[in-house]
Amino acid sequence: MGRVRTILTHTYPYPHEHSRHIMTAVIIACLFFISSDNMHTLIHKLDKNIKWWSMYVCLIGFFYFFSSPFLGRTIQPSYSNFNRWYVAWICFASLYHLPSFQSMGVDMRMNLSLFLTIYFSSVLFITAFHIIFIGLWYIGLVARMAGTRPGIWTIVQNCTVISIACCVFYSHCGNRAVHKSKSFGSNSDPNLLAFLENENGSTWISNFLRMNQLKDQICSSWFAPVGSASDYPMLAKWVIYGELVCSGSCAGPSDEISPLYSLWATFVGLYIANFVVERSTGWALTHPSTDAEDEKLKRHMKPDFLDMVPWYSGTSADLFKTAFDLMVSVTLFVGRFDMRMMQAAMKGPRDDTQKDDLLYDYFNEREDLWFDFVADTGDGGNSSYTVARLLAQPSIRTVIGGSMHTLPRGNLLLIGGDLAYPNPSSFTYERRFFKPFEYALQPPPWYMAEHIALDKPELPRGVSKISEYDGPQCFIIPGDHDWFDGLHTFMRYICHKSWLGGWFLPQKKSYFALQLPKGWWIFGLDLSLHGDVDVYQFKFFADLCRNKVGENDSVIIVTHEPNWLLDWYWKETTGKNVSHLIHEYLNGRCKLRMAGDLHHYMRHSATGSENPNFVQHLLVNGCGGAFLHPTHVFRNFERFSGTTYECKAAYPSYDESSGIALGNILKFRKKNWQFDIIGGFIYFILVFSMFPQCNLVHILNEETWSGRLKSFSSTIWSALLYIFEHSYISSVGSLTLLMASYSFVPSKLSRRKRAIIGGLHVLAHLTAALLLMLLLELGIEICIRNHLLATSGYHTLYEWYRSMESEHFPDPTGLRARLEQWTLGLYPACIKYLMSAFDVPEVMAVTRINICKNGMMSLSRSVLIMYYTSVFIYFWIFSTPVVSLIFGSYLYVCINWFHIHFDEAFSSLRIANYKSFTRFHIKKDGDLEIFTLAVDKVPKGWKLDPRWESEVRGPHQLSHERKHPSKWRSASSPDPVRSVRVVDHFTIERTRTPDLEPSC
Repeated sequence: MGRVRTILTHTYPYPHEHSRHIMTAVIIACLFFISSDNMHTLIHKLDKNIKWWSMYVCLIGFFYFFSSPFLGRTIQPSYSNFNRWYVAWICFASLYHLPSFQSMGVDMRMNLSLFLTIYFSSVLFITAFHIIFIGLWYIGLVARMAGTRPGIWTIVQNCTVISIACCVFYSHCGNRAVHKSKSFGSNSDPNLLAFLENENGSTWISNFLRMNQLKDQICSSWFAPVGSASDYPMLAKWVIYGELVCSGSCAGPSDEISPLYSLWATFVGLYIANFVVERSTGWALTHPSTDAEDEKLKRHMKPDFLDMVPWYSGTSADLFKTAFDLMVSVTLFVGRFDMRMMQAAMKGPRDDTQKDDLLYDYFNEREDLWFDFVADTGDGGNSSYTVARLLAQPSIRTVIGGSMHTLPRGNLLLIGGDLAYPNPSSFTYERRFFKPFEYALQPPPWYMAEHIALDKPELPRGVSKISEYDGPQCFIIPGDHDWFDGLHTFMRYICHKSWLGGWFLPQKKSYFALQLPKGWWIFGLDLSLHGDVDVYQFKFFADLCRNKVGENDSVIIVTHEPNWLLDWYWKETTGKNVSHLIHEYLNGRCKLRMAGDLHHYMRHSATGSENPNFVQHLLVNGCGGAFLHPTHVFRNFERFSGTTYECKAAYPSYDESSGIALGNILKFRKKNWQFDIIGGFIYFILVFSMFPQCNLVHILNEETWSGRLKSFSSTIWSALLYIFEHSYISSVGSLTLLMASYSFVPSKLSRRKRAIIGGLHVLAHLTAALLLMLLLELGIEICIRNHLLATSGYHTLYEWYRSMESEHFPDPTGLRARLEQWTLGLYPACIKYLMSAFDVPEVMAVTRINICKNGMMSLSRSVLIMYYTSVFIYFWIFSTPVVSLIFGSYLYVCINWFHIHFDEAFSSLRIANYKSFTRFHIKKDGDLEIFTLAVDKVPKGWKLDPRWESEVRGPHQLSHERKHPSKWRSASSPDPVRSVRVVDHFTIERTRTPDLEPSC
């Protein structure tokens, strides 16, 4: 590990870093040249045309809101990079058609076309060089390191840097073969120049004058033409010539080599020289050679945790698999096949040798016992590891009642289901559940992940009986997510494995009973997807109540779902068999019910009851790693099974919970960026039939803003009526969305309320889609009326560039014609179609005019597909931020005003914070003391714990015997081990005197 750290922390002069340094230099040069040429224009001349500036604001605003989720580091790099390139492409394609940039001295059209040409030429030339170089390596003419192929991203990055540098040079120095001295004052405004001269060089503006003169000197001296082609006879037919600039008429064509060509050749030559030196000298052996190797080494320096599950992803295969598994499970397993029946059938005859299949009574021999409860673990790696690391600590020191207390690690860990999200599979169990726990408390040295335990319990070495094992043990019940595949993965990974990290797994079935010291019992029930125990499970626990549980004993019932809260919320009754077991067989001996499923902490205690066999305390703690659930939705719960309850603790508090919901408005899209796929497509379907809008002149002809707004609103209303009266695709899409929105509203509300809420939701989306459609169409209409679009067909940029190329880049030797012949026409064709990608607005405008003049039927299908594709490219950028804003606002209103969508409104936020678990202590006097420990903020970064790494450990030492058992610690403060706090503390007294009739 020390060697790995040395490799990663040492700073190597890696050659590919040079391209980043060049990029920095290019950016500085851009700022220098642009400031020197354009600052005086921005100061002295301001374009006051509000029409164009408002269009700039709208475009840049939409581009920013579309890109804002991808500015941080929480997004997958592939999708984030795609969107950055996508926005850059569409942004340049839009802005170069608009005016005002040329008034500031920036010709975006020239820069864009020149960039694409140089970029394509650079990629082609460098790729050809690498092919030749690898060929030389293959026949043995160069060193063996030449066979190491460069990364595609390295070539792309270097070609981009070269192209930008050449464009910056051309924009401010031109392609002149003979430079004519030009001063700043000759082209400047006389009043501005007089103002600068009066300052006597004492202000920053006079310094700016000298900077502009320095720029002229750089262009005329430093980057002067390298010489005449006659000086290099061998290159005469292989170079581009400079533009001849002279006073009067020039005699003959230019013979000077283009300075732009010289600059490009210099950059390409530097790249080739750097690559040859690196590969031929073996320099690459002195540093990590590939990004893949770097990433592999870094895995040893930080954990490779998975992010929180993206529940609103439109592209996640896991979520589609979850939906499929749920459909199959509900259709096939509920009422037809039940794994719990199979477990009962496999139990065989009842005798003393098999009683430990379901009943584990060896904890009863201890004087006291510490044990922990956690549920809903396997979501984000950071949150799951935070909780697992706290569970693994030998002890936790925290303040309780104003004094410091030490709470030792539990001898027993209970996990209340939903081990991995979104579905049970080998991948999710291993990466989302087992890995965080193994990092927190490592399995024994002899553990093999692929091992299948056939005869449990498989005791550790040196232990003859399970009662002699003093390490932590774990028992787990499945949740609804664990049942999505019929409990197959749970049986494989829990009932047929012996270790969860450093926790021993003696469990054989999906439900169990534990006999604890001082008359305490734990019943772990498996509710499956029914929300209730099956008859075989009921029989086992009923027999246990009659024959094993003493009349003065106390029982803790653990289930996955807290049906006391969910039944109240959904206004239904579930878990009838469980209720019957508690009231008729336990007869008041059930002191505590606890569950997970809801990812928060709440405890309700009984204050009065009409039923003598009531449960004293109801506890929910599903904060084991999954996203947070609200607490304020359940604020009014107070009755269950004829008993009145009062909320004694809620984490987070009601006010915090309500405030967190505001994140749906502010952060929905950032947290659910993959929702773009669904949202953008839906909005486009809603307005598909409305493209194009040919009659928008009446809006532009209005003289006042109030008139334009009124005309704009009436157009939206007319479009809305047209959708339902005449369109096909948009009307079907709207009706489908209306039905989906109605079904999305929880069924606990009346049909009338569901229809109103769903209808308003759809109306908001439909209105927004129509508004965006009209804004896009208005922008195109304005550009057409001002002759900025639809001027010369589908290849405007390419045709303009070819005319500029022949004028400013002389080619007396016919180099371009020869390249076209040698490449079989690919040279101009590739550049032509590459430039056409930036003529998307032109495609929309030209096709729009044809449709408005001749009708939709006059165009071929290919042209229509091209038109709607170009419209979708822009409309998707406009719509995705809006659909996320409206949907997030809908969730916020529903969760805080109507207290519905508690699952949907908080799963969207993917909150990893507010994690907790509950620690129990059966004291020597028989009382049960309960502590709920919580961490408000979960770390996002981890680093290797030096104490764990330096601690001396034996070859067969178990991890629970270590002082520092967890591999990773927080990379920032505060560390959860130090910031953990107690959010609830109470005691359940042991029943000491018989006050009930015997139950049997």
